[in-house]
Amino acid sequence: VHLGLLPMGEMIGAALPNTGKISLVVLFAFLMGFVVTVAEPDVRVLATQIDVVSQGEISKNLLIFVVALGVAIFVGLAMLRIILKIPITYILVVGYGLIFLLAAFTPPNFVPISFDAGGVTTGPMTVPFILALGVGVARVLGGKSTSADGFGMVALASIGPVLAIMLLGVIFG
Repeated sequence: VHLGLLPMGEMIGAALPNTGKISLVVLFAFLMGFVVTVAEPDVRVLATQIDVVSQGEISKNLLIFVVALGVAIFVGLAMLRIILKIPITYILVVGYGLIFLLAAFTPPNFVPISFDAGGVTTGPMTVPFILALGVGVARVLGGKSTSADGFGMVALASIGPVLAIMLLGVIFG
């Protein structure tokens, strides 16, 4: 982790803003959030357990895809937050507000699964890379709290899978 993922994430994070294209930075963050989450061992363990317990009703691959998509969207949003210097509390309040609102419409068996999905995304593959990516971008863009701006990426990334699995629950009905 300290020899590979952290330095690579910071290096990429520091290089991205130099392109001058916000869309490229956000797109890359989205793609990396997706890829790293698909590779996350903890996500695979959860997906396997849910596949077994649901007797194949919620397939392992579908769950991995939905969780990775949720993480990817919120990693992209977190990167946009750093670039536009949006206070993290705004996004956290709106994100958790949406979670609590959506929970009212989500089948009861999907609510705990969604929160577990948010928890497993904070595993050994995802956290170092996403955190380093955010710190690298924040360091280049500067600001009042350069390193502090890079933090919070994991908190925001964890909202994505919760919302995504709840939406999946609403769709599955």
